[in-house]
Amino acid sequence: MEGTKLPVHFASADLAAFGESSWISPQWEAARIKLRQSEQEEAVLIIDEIQKISNWSEAVKKEWDRDTAQRQALKVVLLGSSRLLLQQGMTESLAGRFETISIGHWSYREMKEAFDFTPDQYVWFGGYPGAATLIDDEQRWRHHITDSLIETSISKDILMLTRVDKPALLKRLFELGCNYSSQILSYTKILGQLQDAGNTTTLTHYLRLLDTAGLLAGLEKYSPEMVQRRASIPEFQVHNTALISAQQQYSFQEIASNPAQ
Repeated sequence: MEGTKLPVHFASADLAAFGESSWISPQWEAARIKLRQSEQEEAVLIIDEIQKISNWSEAVKKEWDRDTAQRQALKVVLLGSSRLLLQQGMTESLAGRFETISIGHWSYREMKEAFDFTPDQYVWFGGYPGAATLIDDEQRWRHHITDSLIETSISKDILMLTRVDKPALLKRLFELGCNYSSQILSYTKILGQLQDAGNTTTLTHYLRLLDTAGLLAGLEKYSPEMVQRRASIPEFQVHNTALISAQQQYSFQEIASNPAQ
């Protein structure tokens, strides 16, 4: 918003009454008015936390198609903190009308510029800017990662939005995947370590959900043949190393002073 010279209208769905989709139309119209009042040919509409609006994709489709018919050059940016909810909305009725831009965890350069992180601190504490100010109190930092990030992502972004028959199994798969991050572990071995694990299809599905939530991925072996990639044993990889560190019994100071541990 600070960088563009185009007229911008920003609105947050946190202020929408009861999360009704009718709230979107007045925000869209406000952006159109700014466009007509300016000398620019384009304007920008930004709506934050769009997933909090019920049936938001239908309302967005209606306004977008109206702009297309009237040839109004309104650029629309929809932001949301729940990736699963955003994906559900986009796949319902916005086919061919959107581009997904995923904003991942912060890079080392960003964490260094903002919080003066060293390379060792970045490796241990990861790229969560919201938790960066808590690293001097590591116990508090651990609680923030586990309660505010991990538990919220699993309980709200996954379990409340997707049918999961065995939520305890999904949580154990995440813990196991963190412990084996950057290692190759077959689903057969996982089944042997988890009680009531079901079958490999269930584990594959749960791992895909964890990946969508930005927690844990299963990297496939590279091969030009699609069949060989699908049949390969996955290599676990957390999206952020903080997810591993928060579950360790050692602190950053203990590791830094005694690297042999």
